[in-house]
This record gives sequence, structure tokens and C-alpha cells, in this order.
Amino acid sequence: MPSSRYHLAKTDPETYSISDFEKEIKTVWNGVTNAQAVQSIRAMQKGDKVFIYHSMGDSAIVGLARVDSASRPDPENPKSAVVDLTFLRRLDPPTTLHAVKASNLFPHFALVRQSRLSTMACPDDFVDWVRERYPKIKI
Repeated sequence: MPSSRYHLAKTDPETYSISDFEKEIKTVWNGVTNAQAVQSIRAMQKGDKVFIYHSMGDSAIVGLARVDSASRPDPENPKSAVVDLTFLRRLDPPTTLHAVKASNLFPHFALVRQSRLSTMACPDDFVDWVRERYPKIKI
């Protein structure tokens, strides 16, 4: 069982890409308005890991980040929440949504079931599957 929990956070690379995040190293993850996605942010705890997912073009998991703060109210939207994230690494090659779906292993995962949900918890079996895809990287 993983020592920390895992989440997935989607971003449009034209708005905020993995390259932007890699340059900045730290960011406040904000701008989430969907109630279910906000609940996912509120559930994040310091030390949790976050798969960064590009949602446009070749939809794919492109990086890994660490949650470095407890969630807190978004100062620009009282119905939302934010957390501080630190860039850990790119995942190369990216793990595409096509590969996730083609595996037929995760029909229960929100990434497969709810394509428009921007932030979600990752099931342990999915995390294990991603680890197998990157055996030389500590996920």
C-alpha cells in the first residue's frame, strides 16, 4: 500500500503546462470550481502525490507533484479550495488516456468514468499500474 495518497489534477497545457510548472517548481493549484473536484482538493494532505495530466491534445499524465500544504479556502472563490504543489518530475513518455482506457483495468476510476472532472483521487491499483510503467522512477 502506498505511504501517501495519490491524486490526479488536470490542466490545459495552453493555460498551465508541465513546462510552466517545471520552471516555477512550486505553484498554488487553484481555479477548480466543480464541487466534486473541490472535494478532492479538500481531501489532499501534505505529502500526498499528484499526477499532473494534460487535458488537451494528447490527453496524458505528464508529471508528478507533491502536495506541500493542507488545503485551504481559495481567496478568490469561497466555494473552492487550493493547495500548494511542488514539481517532482516529468513522466516520459507520458501515460495517455488511451493507454489507461485500453488496459480495461480501471472502469471504476473517475478518469475513465467522468472525463470532465478536473481533480480526483487515484485508486491504489491505478498507482501500482503507473509504477509498473516507470520501473526506474520512484513514483
